[in-house]
Amino acid sequence: MSAAKDEAEDGPLELNNERTVKDEKTSQDDENERTQEEELLTPKLSKPNGFEEEDDSLGSNNEVESEDFGPLQTSSPVPERPSSADESFSIPDDTPSLQGSIESSSPGRGGRISSYGRSPTPSLRPFDKRFQARLSPSPLNSPRASSPAFLNVHSRQSSLAFSIQNDGSAESPQAPWEVVRWTKLRKMTGEAFSEVGKRKFGRPTCIAIAASIVLGTSKGIILVFDYNQNLKSIIGLGTKAVESGSVTSISISADHSTIAGGHASGSIFTWEAARPAKPFLHIPPIDRSRAPNADGHTLDVAILHIGFLGMRHTALASANDKGMAFSHLATRGMAVVARPVKTTRILGRYPDKASVADRQRKPSSVLAFSPLPLGNAEHAADPLGLVAMLTPYLLVVVSTTPIAQTQYKAPRPKEVAAHGAMTAALAWFPSVKLKKKDPITLETSSRVKLVYCWSNIVTVLDVLEVEPSASRVKDEPPSLQFKPRNRWKAEEAIVGVQWLSRSVLAVLTITQQLVILEDNTMVVTDSSDLIQKHVYHADLFSGQLNQLVDQLEDEDVAAMHGVVADAFYMSFRAYKGRLFLLGYTEISFGTLSNWADRLLALMEEGSHITAVQLATSYYSGEANKVAVGLPDDDTMRHNLVQEKLSEMISASLRYTFNENRAVQQRNGDQGQLEELASACIKACISMEDTDFLFEDVYNYYQDGDVEGVFLESIEPYIVDDEISVISPVVIKDLVGHYTAQGLNARIEEMICHLDSRTMDIDQITTLCKRNHLYDALLYVWNQALNDYTTILTDLLDLAEHQYNSQSDVDPALAELALTSASKVFPYLSYILTGRIYPTGKDLPDDSASLAKAEIYHIFFSGSSREGRPVIQGSPRSPKPGSTASFPNLRRILNFDAPSFLSMLNEAFEDSFLNGPQDQMANEKTGRLTEEQKFGLSVNRQWIVSILLEVMTPPNYESDDTIYLDMFIARNLPKFPQFILLPGHVLHRVLIGLCQYPTNEVADDCQLSVEYLLSMYQPPDLTSLIPLFSKARFYRVLKSIYKQEHQYAELLKTCFEDYENQNAIFDCIGDCLKTSAGLSEKQVSDVRGVIVEHAYDLVAAHVNRAASIIDIYAPELHSVLLDTLGDDDGARFQYLQTILEPSTPKAEAGQSAGHQRDFIELYVRLMCDFDRSHVSKYVEQLKSGDLRLEEVLPALEDSGVVDAAVVLMAREGKVREAIDRLTHHLIALESALLGLIDGVNESPDVGNTAEAGQDLIASVQRYARVGIWLCQGQTKAAEQSKPVLSRAKSAKSLHNALSSDEELWLDLIDAVVAVTKDVTEVLERQDRVAGLGENDTSQQDSSSINFDSSKMITDLRTTVQETFTALLATTSAPHNQNARRTDVSFLRILRAFLDRASLSSPSLSNLRAVLGAIFSTYSYEESLLSLANRLLDKDLFVHVTEADTLRRRGWRPLGQVCEGCGKRVWGPGAGGYVWDAWQKSKEDREIAQQLEIEKRPPRASPRDESGKGKGITRNDGNMAISDSSTDNGNRGEDDENGSVVIFSCRHMFHCVCLVKMQDRGNRDNGQTGGLAPDLMCPLET
Repeated sequence: MSAAKDEAEDGPLELNNERTVKDEKTSQDDENERTQEEELLTPKLSKPNGFEEEDDSLGSNNEVESEDFGPLQTSSPVPERPSSADESFSIPDDTPSLQGSIESSSPGRGGRISSYGRSPTPSLRPFDKRFQARLSPSPLNSPRASSPAFLNVHSRQSSLAFSIQNDGSAESPQAPWEVVRWTKLRKMTGEAFSEVGKRKFGRPTCIAIAASIVLGTSKGIILVFDYNQNLKSIIGLGTKAVESGSVTSISISADHSTIAGGHASGSIFTWEAARPAKPFLHIPPIDRSRAPNADGHTLDVAILHIGFLGMRHTALASANDKGMAFSHLATRGMAVVARPVKTTRILGRYPDKASVADRQRKPSSVLAFSPLPLGNAEHAADPLGLVAMLTPYLLVVVSTTPIAQTQYKAPRPKEVAAHGAMTAALAWFPSVKLKKKDPITLETSSRVKLVYCWSNIVTVLDVLEVEPSASRVKDEPPSLQFKPRNRWKAEEAIVGVQWLSRSVLAVLTITQQLVILEDNTMVVTDSSDLIQKHVYHADLFSGQLNQLVDQLEDEDVAAMHGVVADAFYMSFRAYKGRLFLLGYTEISFGTLSNWADRLLALMEEGSHITAVQLATSYYSGEANKVAVGLPDDDTMRHNLVQEKLSEMISASLRYTFNENRAVQQRNGDQGQLEELASACIKACISMEDTDFLFEDVYNYYQDGDVEGVFLESIEPYIVDDEISVISPVVIKDLVGHYTAQGLNARIEEMICHLDSRTMDIDQITTLCKRNHLYDALLYVWNQALNDYTTILTDLLDLAEHQYNSQSDVDPALAELALTSASKVFPYLSYILTGRIYPTGKDLPDDSASLAKAEIYHIFFSGSSREGRPVIQGSPRSPKPGSTASFPNLRRILNFDAPSFLSMLNEAFEDSFLNGPQDQMANEKTGRLTEEQKFGLSVNRQWIVSILLEVMTPPNYESDDTIYLDMFIARNLPKFPQFILLPGHVLHRVLIGLCQYPTNEVADDCQLSVEYLLSMYQPPDLTSLIPLFSKARFYRVLKSIYKQEHQYAELLKTCFEDYENQNAIFDCIGDCLKTSAGLSEKQVSDVRGVIVEHAYDLVAAHVNRAASIIDIYAPELHSVLLDTLGDDDGARFQYLQTILEPSTPKAEAGQSAGHQRDFIELYVRLMCDFDRSHVSKYVEQLKSGDLRLEEVLPALEDSGVVDAAVVLMAREGKVREAIDRLTHHLIALESALLGLIDGVNESPDVGNTAEAGQDLIASVQRYARVGIWLCQGQTKAAEQSKPVLSRAKSAKSLHNALSSDEELWLDLIDAVVAVTKDVTEVLERQDRVAGLGENDTSQQDSSSINFDSSKMITDLRTTVQETFTALLATTSAPHNQNARRTDVSFLRILRAFLDRASLSSPSLSNLRAVLGAIFSTYSYEESLLSLANRLLDKDLFVHVTEADTLRRRGWRPLGQVCEGCGKRVWGPGAGGYVWDAWQKSKEDREIAQQLEIEKRPPRASPRDESGKGKGITRNDGNMAISDSSTDNGNRGEDDENGSVVIFSCRHMFHCVCLVKMQDRGNRDNGQTGGLAPDLMCPLET
């Protein structure tokens, strides 16, 4: 059963909604329900203002039954966690190993754990690694059942808070609870909506809620009901109210004693609830025609909104549908005299006030309206009588007391979608007392808030009081600040909004969707569909605002809205957290379902797991709290939810394991059990009640013989450190379950995350040793017993056992034992750097210091109680059968010296070793053991000394001692103030590093030598150079040679260092640059080294070698080129770098003779490696840069004829150049003809066609080279030839050709011959192919790929280009400096035709070629002629348009003079303008008559001046009106004379303009006195 209790602070209503019964109700049920409705509305006493202390709690606590549960939901089982590897590993790291660093250990070689010889990298860097445990310091991501997730989607049947995520394959499940529990007020509905009631009272039109429920009707009557649904009073019968039309708005005063109603006729009546017979106050509409200065609503204008101001019964505010709002204040009157009412307009304008000259006002109306109600806490805004109003354009907040004043304005938000529905709504929430101070503002009362909506945009305003200033007047009203805080965008337009509580909003959309919104977060918590409620709505605004939709001339208005929506505000009300709806057929109220209702609904539906998960989210505060009636305060919320949550868990477990267990066993589905376990575990973690989890919940699983499901479900919470304490019984079962399934790694990880104080140490120790779970064993031993050394000796025993074991041991077990023993190194690394192993968390300082002291005592004291003597048979014992010093140190060094030293390298960075821990020793005097005292005194000096004493030959071979040398060399420079070693020891270390045993550690040894030399200077460093050279420590040698200024040896070392060849070039640059300061001998020695290693230099990088030598030693080019020998490719790259560098040379000092030799060699090599670049490079050379006879054979052999031609022309051998060019053209012709003839026999027709196109391209390229050559020769010949007269030119047609003309003739002859011969062969083949086109057997695919027409076109184009170039060259324009050479073209053409006639008696072969050439010229001439005609036509059109625009004149900006402000034309200009116009008209008629009589031969002055209103000046920016010419005949008003108009459209009287420009010599502003240089004074 659901029992809903309302707390006193939630309001005067006790709304108890019984549980819904699904079966069909009987008549008795209906009677019971009616009785229930009467009881629901039993009133309670409340404060007059209607607002109690606020705690945001809307719901009540419902008791949940724990019986008759339905089937449970199922889900897929949790996947098994993959086990992690057991091996430890190392990570290279260059960072210091401090607290929180990463540790590592590595597998062994032979009998060891670490095998540096197998490293895949050239450098091992053993001291740059950090030990890391198998378990990651951060918790692993573990699988767990996910809790319900809520989506922000809704439908008409579902709640937002119950839309559980799915994969999209099925529809979202519907919420089993009602978002709002609605109750129909049947008795009230029967009174108001029955046929009798409608005939008697009219249809309900509006509703108001307070201590009573008040309805306004269409017959002007007001019905008042109490909360027992009894009709208490009928207001208005027999009064003027019923004659005033329907009640369109209604309001109840703050003390619930007075009711106000607004009517359709414009009348306002107020009634005292105790005396409803006659109105308390009547405010009739005014007649503006009789009282134009009176304020108030006009007749037949409906009062859409009304409300009381503050606590007064006589102060009201109202608004009508014409967009006007008023405040009304009635004063006290005599008993028989009506109360006088003072009405003040606070919004809008009267329609009859609009002026004709004013701009037409946009239509408006008051879409939403609300005075500020009073809360139970005082606020600065209360005495001001604030009224908020929404129009289609603005939000306006007006204060009515002491005077009407606008406090705040806000325009329509830009986010409002265009062409949407025009809707608006607003609601105030007053200041109320809070049970606790606001955590943000620290105030004991809430702020006044206003929520308003335009279309689909919701905005919340906070109203704040501005701190008064010191100069504030005593009675001055307070200043308010309106601060927009939140904004939310809905999916559709909003028609109503109400406050359900201080933090919860109820939003009604245009499709009658109810949306519950949290104010602070603006998050939608629920939604519900009210379409079945048939909410009453009316069209109140379309008549006034339709033109806003239809008026498309104004873009701003047209883009506002697409439709004017109906009004819902009068039927959607909220009071004390309850919603009241006025429908078309019923009245109902509803309350939000609280958290208990929702949980109960889930339990009744059988969704036990979801119910537990939802309750957990309520408890933890993850779900929405305020909207379901839960307080924000964690303590209060926990007290409310915890008991219900525990009961739900118990009920779910009882049902699952008692009533439904048989079904589960038959189905064999464990997924539901896993999901239930996960939900219970998370709930108990949230409640911090692990006793309930491990005693009650676990017992159910244990009794059901499925404890494994529970144990595996709890794993991720342990790994994530959400559970750290488990009872000994459960941990015993947990260990047994995982070990039985072979999940040792997972149980080990869990043990390392648990509190070891709850464990059975003996059990855990035995388990871990048996299963080699040494990570867990070390963790438990350290944390439970605070013992860091005992288990360490066990690991050393295990390691020593591996050395002494026989060969018949199982290799797998041996490898497992070896891996376990290797954990000693990461363990030591963690402890000695103050971290817990293996989790990596920090140890407390005191515990860390004592742990370090104990470990250092074990290894570095002379003897130890835990240590065992190194006896005979152990490897590397000093003497057979004797006990050695530092036994534990020797044991671990024997096991793996490199890993131990690497661990020590990490431990050395801890501050513990900086010196004796005197402070701790003094604080804990008497409580420290001797071992701890000794360990606290250990420092780095002691450790190094012990290591030097122990690790000596022959006990330890060089494979181990080399790591000690590296360890000392690396740490000595880092801690020079803590480690002091004699010179002979350091010298021995230095020699030992040079004598490394294997190449794998060579780089590490060299790096260690560099570290050591940074702080240790050997007495005779040069004596160590041979040792360094033998060890190939090139970096060390380079540093020494650079320090000793032995640059030649430095360069030699760079050549020997094959791993860093780039250093060669840097060394050469550093040594030979001018700023290096080397002596001549040193420079000579360096050059000698370069010559000696010339081959090595170019072998390192040819291009860099050439570049560096070219900059610093260009005289060595020949040496390096000789070194390259027959490697032509390398020589070509070398010469290309120095002769065509990509960057400018740093220094230029090359010999001209060598340069020419290099260029000639480069050109010859280029003919072999880059033929296409030869011509371009040769063209860039200057005369004398190379010798023609040296490169010409190579050019001819490689076929680079164009480059040869360029060189020959540059040497003056033009005749030989053109002969070679024409000879090559003939060779190309032969190749092309041979290719065409063999195309049918070619097996690869595609390649043949491509080769033909290449030959055609070559012909075109060489023809252009010939054109360039002939044009250059022609220009040179023009400078020496005299200009011939016309007569001599005619005679010269028959003279012999000049040398330059002979060049043109040979070129044309060669090009035409190639074109003629090739064209003839191609056309013959085309004719043969055409004759046999019907014979399919003779068809060949060559015709498809071999495009003869394109080849012919390309060749004829080449001929055309040649003739065009000839014509352009020989037909230059005639001037005094150039002679016409038209005769040359004719002579060349005649000679060409003569030569053609000799070679071919018939010119028919040339007809096609020449015809195409001349037809092309003719076509080009036609195009040019047509273009000229089009240009002439366009020019005429544009000139005509420009002239028309020029004659149009200029239109002035206004009708007044810019100088004096007097009107020049238009209304008010004066009569003289008309007189002047009449006189001007007469003058024009006389002038026209004279023109007709005289007929002058040229245009009259008037035509020259244009047809405009003014005379156009030559300056183009001024016009002077000639409308008046006789200044003496005008009166006083036209003394200003003529008018001047500028191109900027500013207009002046002439007099005003002259005065503004200080032209005092002008007489009375006459036009004739104007100067042509007048300028507009406003533009200058």
